[in-house]
Amino acid sequence: MNVIKTAIADVFILEPKVFGDARGFFLESWNAQAFNEAIGHEVAFVQDNHSRSRKGVLRGLHFQRVQPQGKLVRVPIGRVYDVAVDIRPDSPTFGQHVGTELNEDNHRQLWIPPGLAHGFLVLSESADFLYKTTDFYHPASEATLLWNDPALKIDWPLHELSDEPLLTDKDRQGLTLAELLA
Repeated sequence: MNVIKTAIADVFILEPKVFGDARGFFLESWNAQAFNEAIGHEVAFVQDNHSRSRKGVLRGLHFQRVQPQGKLVRVPIGRVYDVAVDIRPDSPTFGQHVGTELNEDNHRQLWIPPGLAHGFLVLSESADFLYKTTDFYHPASEATLLWNDPALKIDWPLHELSDEPLLTDKDRQGLTLAELLA
């Protein structure tokens, strides 16, 4: 596995070894030992999730105030622009983000540790999004950071869409970084 460091010290892009030929390909999508070695400590996942979204859907930037979830995310079908925002107040990278494309061809995965907000924008006609979490979903503490807060300076690839992103009311009404701190 190739491990790519990002601007946020404990967020990693992981590229699995892909073995391909004329028949197709094989890759190991999960190996606890290799993953723990890659990020430098042991992580236990408790839940796997799968979503499918159509082009232009923007989900996020979601986080849980209680039971924050670490997430290992990947896209086996389609293309997304995936973003993690550091919202840990005591972090030296507070307010910074990492964005990368995850797709069915690059097979990349993104490790987002607990305490970060997360979201993605679907760039293909549809995309399947798979993610493992380190804690259970806790709806009472779920919150949303505003995806287009100017303070975050996220350069979403909106030029790839023919219209505005498709958002839920929850995502449209997210908190700004300043509101989160208040």
